[in-house]
Amino acid sequence: MLAGLLPLTCGLGCDRGFHPSNIGKPAPLFVMSDGVQTVDLAKLHGRIIVLNLWATYCGPCVEELPSLLALQRRMPGLAVVAVSADQDDAIYRKFLAKHHVDVLTVRDAGQKINQMYGTVMIPETYIIDRQGVIRRKFIGAQDWTEADIVDYLNRL
Repeated sequence: MLAGLLPLTCGLGCDRGFHPSNIGKPAPLFVMSDGVQTVDLAKLHGRIIVLNLWATYCGPCVEELPSLLALQRRMPGLAVVAVSADQDDAIYRKFLAKHHVDVLTVRDAGQKINQMYGTVMIPETYIIDRQGVIRRKFIGAQDWTEADIVDYLNRL
């Protein structure tokens, strides 16, 4: 009997547990403008969206940034959208220029988008399919050029 319970116990133990409640649901739409850039998520309907919530003061966010930029270059049909929680506009703008950030990015000092998506720890990234449904959530820094991630995005 114990041998029969072992696979069940392992299966439960191997479950990562937390499943974000918004997976499989329509992505909350927003229009955010920081005076320089405007992001209107509804206008990106029909494209796969990689929605990255980040900040310049976040080490892991800065660490993953080059791979996000590379992903956008590698898959130009994809929409990489970066929403920064930075408070200081001058620091944010200087960072964008220094790191040649050429993806669609906007500063959300009030962190309205983070609240809308239930983000409590950055970086977090949501993958939104062509129909506007959240398909995946990544927590923490990723290498967006890894074959598994690129293959997943290509299959969407």
